[in-house]
Amino acid sequence: MDWNELLSNKLLGDSTSSEIKLNDGRSQFQRDFDRVVFSSAFRRLQDKTQVFPLPENDFVHTRLTHSLEVSCVGRSLGSLVGEKILSPDKTLAQKYSSVHFGEIVAAACLAHDIGNPPFGHSGEDSIAEYFKNGNGQEFEKEINDNKKWTDFIKFEGNAQGFRIITKLQNPNSGGGLKLTCAALAAFTKYPKESLLSQKKEEFNRDVKNKFYRKFGFFQTEKELFAEVAEETSLIRKGEPDDYCWSRHPLSFLVEAADDICYRIMDLEDGFRLGLLSFKYTEELLLPLVTSHMNSYEGRSPNDKIGYLRAKAINDTVAQLADAFINNEQKILNGEFEQDLISVIDSAKYLEEIKDISKKELYAYRSVVEREAAGYEVLGGLLDAFINAVNETYAGKPSWKSKNLMKLLPGQFLGAGRKPDDDLYIRLLKITDFVSGMTDSYAVSLFRKIKGISLPGM
Repeated sequence: MDWNELLSNKLLGDSTSSEIKLNDGRSQFQRDFDRVVFSSAFRRLQDKTQVFPLPENDFVHTRLTHSLEVSCVGRSLGSLVGEKILSPDKTLAQKYSSVHFGEIVAAACLAHDIGNPPFGHSGEDSIAEYFKNGNGQEFEKEINDNKKWTDFIKFEGNAQGFRIITKLQNPNSGGGLKLTCAALAAFTKYPKESLLSQKKEEFNRDVKNKFYRKFGFFQTEKELFAEVAEETSLIRKGEPDDYCWSRHPLSFLVEAADDICYRIMDLEDGFRLGLLSFKYTEELLLPLVTSHMNSYEGRSPNDKIGYLRAKAINDTVAQLADAFINNEQKILNGEFEQDLISVIDSAKYLEEIKDISKKELYAYRSVVEREAAGYEVLGGLLDAFINAVNETYAGKPSWKSKNLMKLLPGQFLGAGRKPDDDLYIRLLKITDFVSGMTDSYAVSLFRKIKGISLPGM
């Protein structure tokens, strides 16, 4: 792969040259960031759970604050890497600056969770479970396409995110938000479709690798990603008919920024909620701090943990930038398939924090209760609206289905508010509707359609 192509600022869905000159002082990559910020899908992240239930404490993170923090870390990491790449390459430096690297990573980081459904990552499992073992499994034979069916039974927030920013936002404009190909490629951590035609022994070998277990786009968007991949010179992988490419190098930085934030910030949230003692939290964070600590003593416990968190992120970013440069050639050759965070000196300490979080934080009672409720809420919503749409398509809607159809926004139906002829598309649009809800709206709508609560009562 070549940086001149990897940094393409051509807009998806735009046939004009990537050599776009702007007179407002903003690069196309900064415009990517702005377009994500002003999208309705991004705004809804303010009412989506990161880990801990939103009303529990006003300090803990939502998906929105998490995404903003990841974008800040990503910008710093991208700029630092860009500076190291451009320093010896005078030709590339004439065309790009380290700021451009930072802007691409920041924009991709900002959107990295935009496709996550309500109730955190358990929401993804809830949707997949509905189709795999719930009432939705009845549609498998009718769809009769393994790749399309795998889109549902392995529902992936990353793929939903790509669908949102390239199609669902501004649906009447080809290319959705019209982000640059560089930002879209960096956003896509798993540039492959949900099911590859691998030989059995190859699949058994690779299934342990997260890259092969997750996917980055549904069947409906695979041609859009192919356009992105071609424009940015990603390396084609797999069998000839597979939609699978190597990662864009900057996607490693997007993933690393997310890894840093959710491990360190979730730990701080756990401390502020009283789930972890000050001494225990301090012991976990101190090994990540490699630079000199000024004015640490004399602070309050809350301020000390905040100080350690800031220093830990700063020092880890420096390690990650060095690790990227040390592995740059392997990354450009498409041969590096590890998490970047796993090859730095602080890897074992970050892994310890991850393990502690699983045991002490993610198993916290209110977290588990909310995840359990998510299965009922999302499964119930999918069931109700899928039945309504299918009954309407068949021309025999019940009274209940007629009412539910009135609650369904037009963009999740076909032309003239008629259900689409293709079952796969009908199911996908209802999945769009449900997965795009905020936590509180999903609960409220579920309670109303089930008669648990009534408007005005």
